[in-house]
Amino acid sequence: MAVDTTHSSGTSASREADGTALPVHEVRRLDRVIIRFAGDSGDGMQLTGDRFTSETASFGNDLSTLPNFPAEIRAPAGTLPGVSSFQLHFADHDILTPGDAPNVLVAMNPAALKANIGDLPRGAEIIVNTDEFTKRAMQKVGYT
Repeated sequence: MAVDTTHSSGTSASREADGTALPVHEVRRLDRVIIRFAGDSGDGMQLTGDRFTSETASFGNDLSTLPNFPAEIRAPAGTLPGVSSFQLHFADHDILTPGDAPNVLVAMNPAALKANIGDLPRGAEIIVNTDEFTKRAMQKVGYT
């Protein structure tokens, strides 16, 4: 299996019809991917993970999942104890574990980022919902 990820390098290889430069993208081929979706409990991280798992399986990939529910019963939104996550490890060959360190973290808020960033290896991709990174939300989890 090859999963292509692209990164803008800021240089241009070709131009649009109006003359604007198109970014050049680096393509990396991965033989497996571990992705973790994280956000507040009740925000749909388990549903998102389940849907992503179903789509991944429909392409014939092998997979293993790890849903993670918070110990707190409906902890306050935007706090570390209220973070819920769903991890999926998939590839076109046998997968035996849900994986240790995600290649990709999808963090829906600062609490989800802070609770999971320590698990990421160097070079991991981070996708965040920037709308939720308000001053108050950042202060709740101790970011300045």
